[in-house]
Amino acid sequence: MSEGNSPAPQHIAIIMDGNGRWAKERHQPRFMGHRAGVKAVEDIVKHCVKLDVNVLSLFAFSSENWRRPTKEVTLLMELFALALKQQVKKLQKNNIRLQIIGDLERFSTSLQKQIKHAEELTKDNTGLTINVAANYGGRWDIVQSVKQLAEKVKAGLLEPDDINEESLSAGLVTANLTEPDLFIRTGGEQRVSNFLLWQLAYTEFYFTKTLWPDFNHENLDAAIDSFCRRERRFGKTSEQIQGIENA
Repeated sequence: MSEGNSPAPQHIAIIMDGNGRWAKERHQPRFMGHRAGVKAVEDIVKHCVKLDVNVLSLFAFSSENWRRPTKEVTLLMELFALALKQQVKKLQKNNIRLQIIGDLERFSTSLQKQIKHAEELTKDNTGLTINVAANYGGRWDIVQSVKQLAEKVKAGLLEPDDINEESLSAGLVTANLTEPDLFIRTGGEQRVSNFLLWQLAYTEFYFTKTLWPDFNHENLDAAIDSFCRRERRFGKTSEQIQGIENA
């Protein structure tokens, strides 16, 4: 990876798109693409650990994905449960913390217990944090934060004029994490699909036609290289940024 204007990203967010198309190209059922996608996750996690990335956010299942065929949704839930069961001990062994964000109440009781167990087991780990969005939607995230603020106003604990970006951010399910530096979407689509809407305000975007099961550490390096070549100004001018860097 070459050096550029920006330091390496510490929080990478990925929409893992293209599993179904990957399977279709091989004349396989869509589920085989999702299984291959899990393998790709393992490769990317290992590389993020190697690169000392702090947070890896993965969009595993959106609140809109319930609209997919019932059979596919059922198989996805089974795959999610299986992946949790198989990977949680590896995560613990490698000092990786797992966090699942989203409206988890829609999942089965057994899956909710698995999620709670995995998070509890790895909560004190200090290495990479894997932040998995499951039954998550960016608009839902903002709404549930606003509801918390409304309850505080109703209870007389907060004045409406005191509501600001910081207080809304504090109510999001990612409140304990830094905002993403780099957003990657595989599969060729160029949209955020209701993923981390508030948190992506100043994130750098990278789109690739590579389907998720084919996305490997070399593809990740290419995305990071693109990121490092950019100048992140956060509303300032290039001259201001250069002045800060040269101060």
